Amino acid sequence: MRLLLVEDNVPLADELTQSLQRQGYAVDWLADGRDAVYQGSSEPYDLIILDLGLPGLPGLEVLAQWRASGLATPVLILTARGSWAERIEGLKAGADDYLSKPFHPEELQLRIQSLLRRARGLANQPTLDAAGLQLDEGRQCVTRAGVDIQLTAAEFRLLRYFMLHPQQILSKSHLAEHLYDGETERDSNVLEVHVNHLRRKLGRSVIETRRGQGYRYAGSSE
Repeated sequence: MRLLLVEDNVPLADELTQSLQRQGYAVDWLADGRDAVYQGSSEPYDLIILDLGLPGLPGLEVLAQWRASGLATPVLILTARGSWAERIEGLKAGADDYLSKPFHPEELQLRIQSLLRRARGLANQPTLDAAGLQLDEGRQCVTRAGVDIQLTAAEFRLLRYFMLHPQQILSKSHLAEHLYDGETERDSNVLEVHVNHLRRKLGRSVIETRRGQGYRYAGSSE
């Protein structure tokens, strides 16, 4: 899953970027509201974390422009401003959630997971669970019939994306856009290797190849 972090506090942005990357997210970071308006609208992000007190253009104006242009990407406002009036203002502008600084890193992690599931119509699922497989996002492994199956970091990122998009045909280019940040070279052959590794661990039919189209998470291990 690819996230955009818009935060002008450099030490905090560095800390958040490293933490989110450890959780298996690809993260792009911006510090200026004007840059955020363009990049948030032009790149395929799965979720945006937006500070309000930004240079160039205030966060609420950035959000308002995104929503006016039709951008539906979930937005989590992250700010030191904690008054009810400002929370309401942010939600009216189109924010999906609101977290005030200081915050506990685990709370941010759980809110991100919740927003991503809600965006895929899985709001009532406390965990990602499909066809006998349960993805443990905290331990970055998958469980079948109570038995843990260990995953590499790349396999975890790929399987999480598949499980958030069950039965959908996903092209290699689409997967690359959502699994890597803007600075990482995208190699479809590497994706194919990771898909094959997942099949060996989970069963050949879990991920189906659609010739000329891409892959589909079928959810069957038979």
